[in-house]
Amino acid sequence: MNYSEILKSVIITEKGATNVKKGNKYTFLITDSATKGQVKEAVETLYKVKVISVNTLKNKGKIKRSMVKNRVEFKTSYVKKAIVQLDPKNTLKFYDGGKE
Repeated sequence: MNYSEILKSVIITEKGATNVKKGNKYTFLITDSATKGQVKEAVETLYKVKVISVNTLKNKGKIKRSMVKNRVEFKTSYVKKAIVQLDPKNTLKFYDGGKE
């Protein structure tokens, strides 16, 4: 599998900014079939950094109801994320984590 296919995008949130400041951890949206080893290898080769650890999590889709006029039900999407901790000497250039 191609490295750019494994890492779909970077998730930038307030919690992610806190993780970057405290523990040098970055959150990525990954494909469903990606393993921790594949994610580690992809981050190290694409961004040329040293990865210390990788944690993965799955957010399964849920059925939600909209209470506007009609009761419309819809399903949220299934998402798999990876939280990657980098070596303290390394940072990712595209995301400064609110550092000034």
